[in-house]
Amino acid sequence: MSRRRPVAMVVHSYYEEDPRVRREAEAVRASGRIVDVFSLRREADPPEGVLNGVQIHRLDVQRHQGAGIGTYLREYAEFMARASVALTRAHLRRRFGLVQVHTIPDALVFSALPLRLLGVPVILDMHEAMPEFFRMRFPGASRPLVRKALVVQERASIAVATAAITVNDALAGRLVAMGVPAAKVHVVLNAPVLARFDPGAHPARPFMADGTLRLVYAGALSMVYELDVALDALARIRALRPGLRVAFDLYGRDFAEVPLRARAADMGLADVVTFHGRVPIEAVPAALAAADVGLAPTRRTEFTDFSLSTKIFEYAAMGKPAVASRLPMVEAMFPPGTVTTYEAGDAEALAEALLHLVDDGPAREAAVARTAELVGELSWERVSERYLALVESLARDGR
Repeated sequence: MSRRRPVAMVVHSYYEEDPRVRREAEAVRASGRIVDVFSLRREADPPEGVLNGVQIHRLDVQRHQGAGIGTYLREYAEFMARASVALTRAHLRRRFGLVQVHTIPDALVFSALPLRLLGVPVILDMHEAMPEFFRMRFPGASRPLVRKALVVQERASIAVATAAITVNDALAGRLVAMGVPAAKVHVVLNAPVLARFDPGAHPARPFMADGTLRLVYAGALSMVYELDVALDALARIRALRPGLRVAFDLYGRDFAEVPLRARAADMGLADVVTFHGRVPIEAVPAALAAADVGLAPTRRTEFTDFSLSTKIFEYAAMGKPAVASRLPMVEAMFPPGTVTTYEAGDAEALAEALLHLVDDGPAREAAVARTAELVGELSWERVSERYLALVESLARDGR
């Protein structure tokens, strides 16, 4: 008789705050397999925990978002070493049938090397393109030799893995173009769980019901997202429509990479912008339900040319019009008449896009309906079937 063995996941993040890892871990757990996640640990968190049936092993390493490159490297190295030891020790008890390693960094896959040598299959879930991410995050250190080293570690990491997962077709095409066998690359979209992002579970808000245009952003307040441009757009709207009341709610951890609070105060927007800080994933749908328009303002870089913001999917699932930077993956995924886009970096264009949603109700409602239909076809409930099929095809079960 076969025995379905547990699945281990390794991620350099705080598990509770990582929507993609949680979606996948909970899907595997719901399929009947035990799941152990090895993640970072915040200082106040206990070393062990359980969330929705998933066993969490928090290793004593904290994130230093916004720090220098040396701090990042030390943090990565320490977590990789701790994860390798913890994973190997747990395998002696659990006998894992599969290990899934989430990036970044790509080299974190080497924490699973002892199990790989024992014949345990390993999936490398590549959330980002690390060479491009490094160039955006550390432009001063992105010399040709450094970039070459990052590409080498990326290739080596994929070579160690049994299979590689990416989050969209563009990143999958990038891997195939660099020589990774197409059969080894699989796409698992960052799609919302419709059971969680259910507009019917929250009080309905008609557009501008109280006479105020309520904008919302839910995500990291980091340099990847041009929230400073969004603030400039708010100032532009105030100048163009002084009688239009606007409120902007930001939900997300502030890593102090961009001085947004000071900028809002200096621009006289302190009464318009509210910084709510990080909220649990479970509280995000209610925050979106209370808004009129969701913003996904993303800087245009080599890195974000391969990116597609999950925020757009979440706004659409909650029945809210979305305004996003005009990036390649946004245009590829959302045809005209769905998501409203503007040229990245152009605050005036963003202001015009928002005012268009205010002024043209029929077009706005039609866009909401079309985008929601599209997102319904790409929901996690559907995407997870392909992901779970991959897990089952690779997992090595005992007898």
